[in-house]
Amino acid sequence: MAQPRLFMTFSREEIYTNLETRIHYLHSFIDFSSKDIEALIGGAKYVKALIPAVVNIVYKKLLQYDITARAFTTRSTSFEGPMDVRLTEDSPHIQHRKMFMRAYLNKLCSDPSRMEFWEYLDKVGMMHVGLGRAHPLHVEYIHLGMTLALIQDIMNEAILSHPRLALPRKIAIIKALNKVIWIQNDLLAKWQVKDADEFRNEDEEIVIEKEGYVNGVKILRTDDDGSSGEESRPESPSSRIPRPSTTGVHPVPPPGLCPFASMVDGLDLDGREVPATPPPKPKPYVAPRLAGYKPENFGDDKVNPNAPREETEQLVAPEAW
Repeated sequence: MAQPRLFMTFSREEIYTNLETRIHYLHSFIDFSSKDIEALIGGAKYVKALIPAVVNIVYKKLLQYDITARAFTTRSTSFEGPMDVRLTEDSPHIQHRKMFMRAYLNKLCSDPSRMEFWEYLDKVGMMHVGLGRAHPLHVEYIHLGMTLALIQDIMNEAILSHPRLALPRKIAIIKALNKVIWIQNDLLAKWQVKDADEFRNEDEEIVIEKEGYVNGVKILRTDDDGSSGEESRPESPSSRIPRPSTTGVHPVPPPGLCPFASMVDGLDLDGREVPATPPPKPKPYVAPRLAGYKPENFGDDKVNPNAPREETEQLVAPEAW
């Protein structure tokens, strides 16, 4: 007789009313583990180098559509009246919003082993439904989801095309980052969809805090603080999680090199020594949307939010990353 199947048990009510339970369920379901935490922390410097370019691309996209651009003037994507001001990427308000998006993306690269990391991502969802802000902001879920998808697409392309990262490292970083982005997507949807409305506490007091704060603690540090978006607390020690073993992983031959060349290099065949075949130098691949940034400006600590855009948009190959 077959043994009865064992289920992992989660309370439906707890998933909708207790953030820690919800996060535990999400981590369990998508196998978010210590390996992902290590990959995210270890790859943070590569992801952070992309952030200024990602932010510029995202805001260029948001300002291409009236339905998303109006959120910056009317504070609501559902408002269908005329907009009073036509914003540009150089508008002071947009530069201010870019600063906070840089801080937000830096936060995604911090330590997800802390519950405050997930509390902040949950608060991002709350802030976009008109709660927790002195000046309410309403952004409908479709626009939030598409913005996350764009961020994910840009970062995946950039990491996959990085010229100096080994393939196993690229895979680990992308897997970890994508899991975090999808959990953020769930925490956005949590405040937007009507699932489990019967558990919603209508009497719950929503505390209005400054942007970048959770429970009175400053979570984000912006350009004005002279930092790159890390927490205000002292920097935590390096991760003690053991790095994934690469034993048994076969190196991938460079592009254009026969995968069997190493089997005959240096062998004597019928008295003829076969010389070793040097691998050709691969041409650098330039990720199209990320090609336009100077290496000296390719980092959030180097970007001046008030600088003209042309100062950060000259073509450069990604070897400078």
